[in-house]
Amino acid sequence: MFKYILEKAGDIEWMAIVPMVLFVIIFIVIVWRAMSHKKEFVDHMANMPLQEDDALEIEK
Repeated sequence: MFKYILEKAGDIEWMAIVPMVLFVIIFIVIVWRAMSHKKEFVDHMANMPLQEDDALEIEK
């Protein structure tokens, strides 16, 4: 059935190219954003789960 649909759709090369191009663009943007963060920000985010929350201390 899938083969029949593909045959009737005609020239569908763009259906394979467009998702691949979008994936590559999104991947490059995500890697660029991850690499462009400052070390202080990365360290702060890495230590967040380890820091005590002041709101929890007030409820005690």
